Amino acid sequence: MADNIIVVDASGLSCPQPVMETKKALAGLSSGHVEILVDTATSRNNVTRFAENQGWKAVSEEREDGGFKVVLNK
Repeated sequence: MADNIIVVDASGLSCPQPVMETKKALAGLSSGHVEILVDTATSRNNVTRFAENQGWKAVSEEREDGGFKVVLNK
């Protein structure tokens, strides 16, 4: 259901691991709300680009700890 929020904490992982974790989270999902936590701008950009290429809308916001939360919706 749309009420389910999947959160993937990819903080501390180096590329391409955050994208691989995102790919695993999105596998089999035709829609939903997924939040990916990363700690570098490079990871944020790579996750965003990957998700958008898969047809997801991606919005990122900075976290208080200096990392990023990428929110994916479809």
